[in-house]
Amino acid sequence: MSLIKRNGNTFPAFPSLFDDFFGRELFNWGNNNFSSTSTTVPAVNIKETTDAFEVEVAAPGMEKGDFSITLDGNLLTISSAKQQQEEKKEQNYTRREFSYQSFQRSFELAKDVVDEDKINARYENGLLHLTIPKKEEAKQKGPRTIQVA
Repeated sequence: MSLIKRNGNTFPAFPSLFDDFFGRELFNWGNNNFSSTSTTVPAVNIKETTDAFEVEVAAPGMEKGDFSITLDGNLLTISSAKQQQEEKKEQNYTRREFSYQSFQRSFELAKDVVDEDKINARYENGLLHLTIPKKEEAKQKGPRTIQVA
């Protein structure tokens, strides 16, 4: 006697092709930037240098006034909300369209590393750039040669 895995497919001539196709998200071609609530979450790049953390948030179509950036203790939160409405009146009908998009991303920064007063943010060409400088005492020092006595 042998064990055979069955997925409810009564036609053995069609192996798990249908199971594989219907078991996946239909239009997710490896670009998994959706949250569990099926809302779009912008991609974020974070780079650490010796002097600062550099954060890039891909948010095309926004304006700099759409963003809210807060630092609460060591929790950095980047959020945005944009609402758009359009109304077109013709002779015997009115067409109204609206859209609303928002997101929120939070990052926990290391304690006592960030120089909170010198955080800088700018938005250009669809990218939100944040520069989060480190405190002097938290900056990595270069290699040091130690003399043997």
